[in-house]
Parts: sequence; structure tokens; C-alpha cells
Amino acid sequence: MNIKHHLDEASLVSYAAGSISQSMALVAACHISMCPKCQKRVSESESIGGILLESLNESEIAEDALEQVMACLDNEPETGIVAAQMNQKSSVDLGVPQPLQDYISGSLENIPWKRIVPGVYYHDLPLKSERGGVSKLLKIAPGKSMLPHTHDGNELTLVLKGSFSDEVGRFTAGDIADLDSEIEHQPLVDSDEDCICLIATDAPLKFSTLFGRIVQPMTGF
Repeated sequence: MNIKHHLDEASLVSYAAGSISQSMALVAACHISMCPKCQKRVSESESIGGILLESLNESEIAEDALEQVMACLDNEPETGIVAAQMNQKSSVDLGVPQPLQDYISGSLENIPWKRIVPGVYYHDLPLKSERGGVSKLLKIAPGKSMLPHTHDGNELTLVLKGSFSDEVGRFTAGDIADLDSEIEHQPLVDSDEDCICLIATDAPLKFSTLFGRIVQPMTGF
């Protein structure tokens, strides 16, 4: 698996600190379970956080505290969720990352999809965010696209199967699109098979077309 798109630094640190919503954390955890690079990055963030917490017992922080923290990283054991993931299968089982399997009975084959328009389907997951964001699986047929939209917050989209291209780049299995309110895009499926993605937002999308705004209440996006 050739993963080219990763979590940005802010999302990764928030994930390691446990300060993002359950829906966003699920997408991040699924990407991390598939991505050795991000496993290492989260492990480093957890280690830095743990060492800094230990240093709070001291009345003063030494001038070379950061250098000491970095020097300790190579000697720190894997901790937290990343350690658990790395001790499990890190590979994708039937296209389903380990953290997602409990939510869909371990398979993408029997998902009860709901149609938005011909060729575009979704399935709700039982996770929400405080600002009205969503957690969904999305299936789009070859040559079809998502409705153009911007964001009133953050969006994480992990490709599980197939591929899509948008204004940011091309995303294939394992890639994650980590987007904020400054991005407007319209993902187009460019593979010869359905593109299945795991999506989480922390606020409702802002559709750029009238049709998008009409169907938004029916889809929950």
C-alpha cells in the first residue's frame, strides 16, 4: 500500500492527546492502523506528552529540556492506542481497518447503503460530534462525483477502496484527506471500481449548489 496523504500535524497531536471527537478519532485511528509513518508520528507525540507531564513535578525546566525529550524518544516503549494497533494486525482485513470492524461487523460486503443520487450512497455510523458533524461511509461509482462543498469546520476522509481526485490531489486506498474550512472541493472517482470512504466532520458541510443544499437535510451531511 503506497500511502501518500497523511494526517496533518495539528490533527495528529489532537488525536494523540485525545482531544478530538469520537467520529474524527475513528477515521484517524483507521488511517494510523494502515500507515506505519503515522504510527511512528503518534508514538512520538505520545512519548513527548508523557515526558513533559513527568517534568511538571520539577519547579523549573532545564534549558535543554527539549533536547532531553527528543533523546528519550528512541528509548521509550510504544504506548497508548498506537501500541495496541501495532500489536494487532496492521493490515486491512477485507478492506476494513481494525478500528472500524466492530462498527460494520468486519465486512464492507453487507453494508445497508442509502442512495443520495444514482451512483452515490452513504451509511451512517453511530458517532456524532458536538457541533453537528457526522460519521459516515460513502460509496461512489466510477466516474461519479460528490457534490461540491466547503466546510464549516474540519473533515477527515479515508479511502478504503478505489480512488478519487479533487482540488487537493489524488487519493488511493490508505490515503487520508485532512481538510479545513479553507478548502472547497468536489471529489471525483477516477478508479474503475466503486470508491468507498470513511468520512467524519465536526460541523455540517456547506454545499456550493442549490441541489446540494436541498438534499443536505435528507442525507445528514
